[in-house]
Amino acid sequence: MSTLPPSASSESAALEAAHDLFAEGRLAEAELAYKQALTVHPRDAEALAHLGRVLHAQQRLPEAALASHLAVTIRPDFVQARIDLALVLIDLGRIPEAEATLRAAIASQPEHADAHFHLGLVLERTARLAEAEAAYRQALELRPDAVAVHNNLGNVLQRSGRAQEAVEVYQRALSLNPNVAPSHYNLATALRATGCAHEAEPHYRRALDLEPGYLDARFGLGTLLLSLGRFEEGWRLFESRYALPRFLHYKTKEALPLPQWQGESLADRSLLVWQEDGLGDVIQFGRYLPLLKAAGAARIDMVCAASLHRLFARVEGLDGLLTHDQAQTKFSEYDCWTSLLSAPTHLGTTLETIPPANYLRIDEARSAYWRERLAKVLPEGPRIGLVWRGNPRHHNDAHRSLASLAQLLPLWSLAGISFVSVQKGQDEDEARHPPAFQPLLALGHELEDFADTAALIEQLDLVVSVDTSTAHLAASIGKPCWVLLPYHDPDWRWLHGRDDSPWYPHTMRVFRQPRAGNWSAPMEAMLQAARARFADSR
Repeated sequence: MSTLPPSASSESAALEAAHDLFAEGRLAEAELAYKQALTVHPRDAEALAHLGRVLHAQQRLPEAALASHLAVTIRPDFVQARIDLALVLIDLGRIPEAEATLRAAIASQPEHADAHFHLGLVLERTARLAEAEAAYRQALELRPDAVAVHNNLGNVLQRSGRAQEAVEVYQRALSLNPNVAPSHYNLATALRATGCAHEAEPHYRRALDLEPGYLDARFGLGTLLLSLGRFEEGWRLFESRYALPRFLHYKTKEALPLPQWQGESLADRSLLVWQEDGLGDVIQFGRYLPLLKAAGAARIDMVCAASLHRLFARVEGLDGLLTHDQAQTKFSEYDCWTSLLSAPTHLGTTLETIPPANYLRIDEARSAYWRERLAKVLPEGPRIGLVWRGNPRHHNDAHRSLASLAQLLPLWSLAGISFVSVQKGQDEDEARHPPAFQPLLALGHELEDFADTAALIEQLDLVVSVDTSTAHLAASIGKPCWVLLPYHDPDWRWLHGRDDSPWYPHTMRVFRQPRAGNWSAPMEAMLQAARARFADSR
């Protein structure tokens, strides 16, 4: 007995049912429904495209790519299927293929706004920011009310150092829909980048009102409040870094087989202090080690870079030092672990109760060595140590570091001053071969570790530095230190709008850019301050 083929209406009803299952998140049932439809019509591009989306949602990427590719092969003008294929290729890491797929979609249908938008995503991901901007702007010409496109365009503008333009784009996004949490978060970050810290706060809070679990907004608000000196709430929110997968802190918490200290009593407990932040962070917050010991910890060992070990060997309250590799076999010896940057949270640090920074001790033998070394090669008179570049891997290094030693040239107009380079790494090369009009003693390559650097700095009268670990080291050993800070995204620890630092109240002075890229203004202010400081040396 023969059976009648399914009617068009029954096929349509089956596909609608599959669509409903997908919309409800019933992925396995939706997959089965699409596959059943394809057994009847294996060349149904629509069903193949939807199957690809279901498989993508299940992270079955090769299968999803095949289904979307078949849909495009059957219907070359099926632009949405090309976009779906590109999204799978992105997740597979096949970025050039994704870009080619999106460009083919645009060639097929130039007025398809989503194709331009997703091309922008690919270009942004590969840091081709000018091209990404053009793609987003084309998408907005086709669909001016697309909030997501406004947000992504703003992100590209921020990455391009055009924060004020980004502010205006995010504001347009919010005028279209004021209830989108990422728009408020993005606007807050852009406002901070333009120096409008107080204006940023309500947007972080609105983002959290709309999405209470918005971790990036929690962390952003936390660092903002810290920069405003509102430590009590700021420290608590700052702990959200442990819940953000994009941060190393998240991986640390997953990897360490120990409870994380949450402020409970340390009496008679062994504590492992784990370095997960930068070298400067360890130096700045090392002042908390004696306080943790005073809180009752029976034993405190610290895991940190080997270059810090000799510097911390004589710190009060610290019983032992380990490298990260050495610590892997010793976890069972400790009751709990913490980061130094969590100590202010659990010890209740306020702006008024920041512990003093004078916890480090200088290696006397190395201090004597450097005293003799400098006396042999430098004349009598004041000596200024210089650091003009930080770690190139730092997220804000393009803004915080100087382009070259030449940007410090105004300091050479000071009479009777000797300059010493404390710069290390490849950036020291220009100091080892300075121009004749910028004489400089380059010693960075002779420094063995931070204990050695501290001993050298003790022989100087002043350190001039960008925002890097040497600045924290100099101020922590009581040496006057003048820090050049960028206009764009200065770190929260420097606080908003201050020319001093409560972390180093008697040793640190801050010189800030008045606008992005302008180092000449803080250099001129620093030059005038140096003339006043060293007036008696002439």
